[in-house]
Amino acid sequence: MEVDFKKYHDGLVPAIVQDFATQKILMLGFMNEDALMKTMTDNKVTFFSRSKNRLWTKGEESGNFLLLKNISVDCDNDTLLIKAEPLGPVCHTGADTCFDEKNVKEDFLFQLEGIINERKKLSKDESYIAKLFSKGINKIAQKVGEEAIEMVIEAKDNNEELFLNESADLLFHYMILLNAKGYTLKEVTDVLQQRHKK
Repeated sequence: MEVDFKKYHDGLVPAIVQDFATQKILMLGFMNEDALMKTMTDNKVTFFSRSKNRLWTKGEESGNFLLLKNISVDCDNDTLLIKAEPLGPVCHTGADTCFDEKNVKEDFLFQLEGIINERKKLSKDESYIAKLFSKGINKIAQKVGEEAIEMVIEAKDNNEELFLNESADLLFHYMILLNAKGYTLKEVTDVLQQRHKK
């Protein structure tokens, strides 16, 4: 990877940080050659702080590090794109990003995955999801089977609303089962992508 640090008079290049999982832009910082080397060596995103006039690892005080996943350079070799996993809010204000956006994947299914994860922690009187989890993996798997049968039955008819509702129920309960087994949608889509490559 060739980076043209001499292009700018101060030897700093812009470094855009993007969440590896959600693809949200988290922040913009600046790196010199030492910051880039330290980032690649420590696997924690490090910038050159112009205000502190030194290398600064994001999270060195808060613990909200940015764990390095990937680095690429643009076509002019003068701007970096850093993909990272944030260990907490990125902005000093406490916001998820420095652009005051929620750091969530725009795809609703991934948001729903987070909702399922939160609701299972509630009491079974507060949440249907928690109640289902309290009954164990066999009951969750059985519920997926029931919803699959109901969707198949509706597929044989021509009632669009009923078919779509039963499809939504099946998908929802499948996602609960995935969570109960300790897996994520991304792991399933990764399998599909690998199959597609073959």
